[in-house]
Amino acid sequence: MLEENTIKIVKSTAPVLQEHSQEIGERFYELLFSRVPDLYNMFNQTNQKSGVQQGALAYGVYLAGANIDNLEAIETMVRRVTEKHRALGVQAEQYPIVGETLLEAVKDVLGDAATNEVIEAWEEAYQAIADIFIDIEKKLYQQAEQQPGGWTGFRTFLVDQKVKESEVITSFYLKPEDGKRIPAYKPGQYLTIQADIKGEKYFHMRHYSLSDAPNNLYFRISVKREGPQNGYPAGIVSNYLHHDVSVGDTLSIAAPAGDFTLSTEKQPIVLLSGGVGITPIMSMFNSLAESHPQREITFIHATENSKVHAMREHVEALTKKHKHINAFICYAAPTKQDRIENRYDKEGFIDLDWLKTVLSDNKKDFYFCGPLPFLKAINDALKEWGVSEENRTYELFSPVSTID
Repeated sequence: MLEENTIKIVKSTAPVLQEHSQEIGERFYELLFSRVPDLYNMFNQTNQKSGVQQGALAYGVYLAGANIDNLEAIETMVRRVTEKHRALGVQAEQYPIVGETLLEAVKDVLGDAATNEVIEAWEEAYQAIADIFIDIEKKLYQQAEQQPGGWTGFRTFLVDQKVKESEVITSFYLKPEDGKRIPAYKPGQYLTIQADIKGEKYFHMRHYSLSDAPNNLYFRISVKREGPQNGYPAGIVSNYLHHDVSVGDTLSIAAPAGDFTLSTEKQPIVLLSGGVGITPIMSMFNSLAESHPQREITFIHATENSKVHAMREHVEALTKKHKHINAFICYAAPTKQDRIENRYDKEGFIDLDWLKTVLSDNKKDFYFCGPLPFLKAINDALKEWGVSEENRTYELFSPVSTID
């Protein structure tokens, strides 16, 4: 238990850390990578270059400090981070160096404002929070290893099939090289790939959502080939998978992880996806379509046009097969052929007015995944419609802590 004075100091100084979150994050990673360069392996360098990772880290520290006397309030963030830590292989012995480096970054950025009293209070708070993370992650490692077919660390899988789903998305069907059992997973979870790419100084780790219903035969991930954008280079791992990995090649994979999973509620469900956000949503859709024939399912997908629309025919087939499923498509920039063949239900973006025309009411569970602007727009629309927080569940592909 932290002393009352420690809690008071941490809570009162948390807003200062928030104000300087980007600077603290940048200084932290600069120090950390200079001391433990191998940790480059654990971080997406595109997120590092864009500054997203730095801001997210310091904002997470701020949230923990602001809620140091009520950590249940940030349970969602803690669950999300610990799942990623387990998937990446973060170990308890790494926490001390991270804590030391973080406090040094705070001192470097805040200067005289970071008094000994403030630093000591945050040191105690960090240790308390780290203990919680370490305990949760220990249990996650045990669960991953002890489940039927489970393992810890990385296991070798063969690429059994490679299927082009659209001009930018390709699916990879993965089977264990050792021929042994694979574990069940929850629809919406992801795999973590450790890629040792020729010419790269460090290996890269990336999370890719499982895009099919759980089964005991294979894992499937569907990967978007990320091209250069906003001044940043093309995605290293996604292009490696698309261009250099073939059927018969092997990949090193961590056991399934992630907290974006279906609840056990039986009320109608709405699955909304934008772009490659269709991948975890498809896992949910496939699972629900066959196993919950009495549950009303509405599948809504938004993308640019048919050229980049993955798995369209599969969704159409399931929709025709099952009376409890409805599906709708939104194209932001339909092609001429899309218009001629009337391949979509709405041109432009999903908005609340349109949602109200295709959904009978808001008494449903909403699951959504896609780019950050998509998530914010859907979340804002649902809040405006009066959908409660417990009925709004979303997946972030970036390190950003919240969309609210």
